[in-house]
Formats: sequence, C-alpha cells, structure tokens
Amino acid sequence: MRHVEWKRLLELGSVLKQERGFGLKLAEELLVVRDRTGDMRALKANAAQREFEERRGQHNIVLKARQMGIATWVAGRFFLRTIAQPGTLSLQVAHTREAAEGIFRIVLRMWEGLPEELRDGPLVRSRANAWQMVFPEIDSEFRVTSAGDENAGRGMSVQNLHCSEVARWPGDVAATLAGLRAALAPEGELVLESTPNGAYGAFYDEWVGASGDEELMRHFFPWWMESEYVGRSVRVTEMKEEELALVGSHGLSGEQIGFRRELERSYGGLRSQEFAEDADTCFRATGACCFDIESIELRMAELPEVIETRRGGALQIWLRPVPGCGYLVAVDTAGGGEEGDFAAAQVIEIGTGLQCAELQQRLRPAELARAVAALAREYGEATVAVERNNHGGAVLAYLETSEGYGKLWCSREGRQRGEAGWLTTAVSKPEMVARMGVLLEQTPERFNSRRLLGECRTFVTGERGRASAAMGAHDDLVMSMAVAQAVRAEMVLKSG
Repeated sequence: MRHVEWKRLLELGSVLKQERGFGLKLAEELLVVRDRTGDMRALKANAAQREFEERRGQHNIVLKARQMGIATWVAGRFFLRTIAQPGTLSLQVAHTREAAEGIFRIVLRMWEGLPEELRDGPLVRSRANAWQMVFPEIDSEFRVTSAGDENAGRGMSVQNLHCSEVARWPGDVAATLAGLRAALAPEGELVLESTPNGAYGAFYDEWVGASGDEELMRHFFPWWMESEYVGRSVRVTEMKEEELALVGSHGLSGEQIGFRRELERSYGGLRSQEFAEDADTCFRATGACCFDIESIELRMAELPEVIETRRGGALQIWLRPVPGCGYLVAVDTAGGGEEGDFAAAQVIEIGTGLQCAELQQRLRPAELARAVAALAREYGEATVAVERNNHGGAVLAYLETSEGYGKLWCSREGRQRGEAGWLTTAVSKPEMVARMGVLLEQTPERFNSRRLLGECRTFVTGERGRASAAMGAHDDLVMSMAVAQAVRAEMVLKSG
C-alpha cells in the first residue's frame, strides 16, 4: 500500500465531500477489509458500493438485499472523512449491540491498515473501545452505538450519521430517528440503510416519503448486483415466465436464475426479505402484517377530508350525527399519563358500520369516561361498548356513576354475570382481527381514519402467532375499531 503523508491527506480531505471519483480512489488506496473468506485485502468497491458513491446526495436512504457491503462502504467513507477533516464526529447506529461491535471491528481494521507514520503520529488514539475511536491530535472521533441506547446522539454535533438496518431497530424508531437527525449538523451527511422488513414502520415510511423528495435520495440495490451471489450455481436453460421476465428486464444470466432457485429452496418465503428484487413488492412480501397491505394503501389514497377536529386534533369527525340513525361508540381504555398508552374511541353507524368519528388521546379512566359520555350523547344517546380488560372496569364504573350514562352494551354472557362491556380473550381476539381483515378488503370505504389505517399497517403477527402492534407502534385504534365491528355484528345478528 502506498504511503500517504499526513499533509497530503489533509489536502485530499478537503475534496472528499465533492469529488466522488476521488473518494473511490482514496478508499481503495488506503483502506483494508476482511473478505468473505476471512482474508485481509484492499477495499475494492463492488457494483452496489460504486453506484452508491456515484449517486449519493447529502441525505440518503438505501433499500438493499443482504450483505451488499453498503454498511462497510459507508463506514470506510466516514472513517476517511473523520481522519482527513479535523473536528469531525462520525456516528454509526446499528440495530443491536452485536452489530454495532461488528461495525466497529471493521473500522478498527481500517485504522490498523493505515501507514504506521499515521497511526503513531497524528492519528494516534487516546481512546479505543467497543464503541469509540478518538483522535485528540485532530479533534476528531468515530463512534458506534446501538439503536437501543436511549442517549444515542444526545448532546452531540454529528457531521456524518449512518443508521444501519433501521427496519429492525427496537422501540420507538421514529422518535429515535428524530433525535439523531437533531444531532446532525446542517452540512452533515446522512445515510439510512436497511433490508426490508414489512410494509410498515419508520423505515418503510421514510422510503415511501422519500419518493420525489429531493432532500432524501433513494437508492435500491437488488441481490444480483453482488457478483459473489452466483458462485457455483447451476446454469438454468429452461425458465419459468417470472424468470424470463427477470432476464428480459434486468439481464440476469442462467447462473443467476440458478442461484435464485437455490434461494427459494433455502429461504422459502423469506427470500424476498433477505434478497430483495423489487423496491415496491419486497416490502409487501416481507414482515407479518395481519391485513392486506394493498387494500390499506388503496384506501389511504382516497380518504375523505376530516370535517372537524377537537381536543387539539385528538378527536376527528368525518360524519356528524343524523337524527334517527343509530350509533355505537366502542372504547379501548388505557391508564393515561404523558408516557402511557393512548385511549381510543370509535363512533360508527350501527346500520352500515361506517366510521363517523375517532378519539385518540392519553386519558385516565375518569377523563375518558367524561369524553365518551359527551360523544355518545352528541350521537343521539349512542350505545357504548367498552373493552372491559385492564382499565375498562374503571371506565364503566365512571360512566354509570359520575357521568350517569346507562346505555352500555352487554354481551349475553356479560348479562348473565351482571357485567357490561366487551371482553377480549384468546378466543375472541383472533375472530375480531379476522373480521377486520375481511372488512378492510371487502368494504374499505367504511374506514375514514388515516391514523387507524396507519395502525393497521403495523398490526402484525408475532413469533408466537399473537397479533399485536409492531415494536414501537400502537394498536389502540385497531382494537377499538375491532371491538366496534364485533359488537355491531352481534347487534345486527340479534336484531335480525
């Protein structure tokens, strides 16, 4: 490797941001990585890395197949900018602690591969652990952390920010991203990168929102851009219609089609998640959403306008009460408090199931009972169905005593036990979710709330087969509407 003097490196660093060809040349000249066989070699940009380098903007979002080398390339670029531009702080955020340590080891090997005159001179480290590499002589730092760190980015001014595997981050991902963006300097570079993980969540929202957005450049890298993904695959000569379409549109070889068949045998339904082929369908082919994503998105594209909002936007109204029309108010309760879950209430027409109004707010049981009673009275003394799980019993008690509202729905089993409300159980919940799925596909026009449909997109089947909100998402609107439609079905059946 040719030695580069420190003075020359600083001169070259001044053009790192602007000259893409130079960035490629300098990275390949200075940096070493461990290849797939475990050998150390000079970093040579593959097709995906080269295309990213040629097209990147100041802010970027990358959707990719697995192991395309984007995280390594970004780490290398940011490392070069850290050591060649004094006063630079680069931060990479991984989805797990193990992944963060893996990225840091990549960067550490890059430092160890530099000329000795740099490592023992201006690039001597004052600190190097599993998370930080500090260069006091140039006042620069390279730091890696995990998305689970609540203080990630807090109190920093970051010049280079790389968020890796965002679709798999834990917790409230949108809030974590917002905090990290706040730490990014105005002239700083941002890279959001991930393999797909379902048509929901913060990364999906970022990708969809970036369409046509000049401020966030989109990059998509399918698996066939990686030449090593062919290997010793058997060449295919007789192809299916889908395979012929890939050959025609992307120029895939017979060996690549053979590799694709190997992926289908090895990964099954996870092939589209781990080895993305299309930037639109790969999201829908992954994850475990309980509902049909296409139906949800079609409805979201044609939603009516909200005609009135109250309570600071927490209460949204699409249809005002009509005299003589029967209404149902379904309630999903919560404990309240600034950091607690949301309480939710849905107002629907009993005859049609059409959504008329929706309340979503952090309210304690007494406050929720007050708001629900007022809403029910506004909608012609509507029947109120409260999910009596958890805090539901308290809300029902407040409705009957403090609010003096007695038109409360009771199931047949509840009447026998003298208990009002709806009980969600391991038996009733799957039926409620299944009904919501059918209604979203067959009569999506009955749902008017963008908030509700957004929650439907993030309502998933977990590892144990249980349906609930994806990590970092909420399901109070989904459950309140599921209660509303389940109770309505029983009311219609009873009246019939």
